[in-house]
Amino acid sequence: MGLFLRGLHPPLLGSLAFGMKRLLCFLFFLFLCSPGISAAQSLEGQVSWIYDGDTLEVAGIGKVRLLGIDCPEREDSPRDDYYLKRYPIDRQRLRKISAAALDYLIKVAKKQQVRLELDRTPTDTYGRTLAYVYLKNGQMLNRLLLDQGLATVFRRFDFREKPDFIQREKTARQQQRGIWQNIGH
Repeated sequence: MGLFLRGLHPPLLGSLAFGMKRLLCFLFFLFLCSPGISAAQSLEGQVSWIYDGDTLEVAGIGKVRLLGIDCPEREDSPRDDYYLKRYPIDRQRLRKISAAALDYLIKVAKKQQVRLELDRTPTDTYGRTLAYVYLKNGQMLNRLLLDQGLATVFRRFDFREKPDFIQREKTARQQQRGIWQNIGH
């Protein structure tokens, strides 16, 4: 290439260098402006695995944590203390609701094509994608679990759907669904 450039007229060489600078600036600008996971990667895929009531695997995306909700764990855990302190729910009931949430997600979401929608924080401390997960029919899994009383609202952090989720949890509690069965309002 050096031989090629040596034979160029100086103004033409300067013009070529200016064009390269412009191209590099444009590419750098595109790199800076390109959003992260939300647009660089299609946020659609098939649910390939259900880990528990609020975590699933989506092909092409990885582990996804349903944003804004919390389901009881499969086994006794320190998270149980939150439920025991906040609500009069014993550990045995927590295990039953955990199993019911898992069964429900398997029934409605496994092998289904889903669309993910991110909020303020795209991932959690474990590297899972935090998302609202929509089925093909437009229903949001996060809401469905709250409506069934199989999840509670994760109140620790702010997220866009928090007011709606709190209302759905309240309605499920009033209707004594799932975790709220035989629990006072």
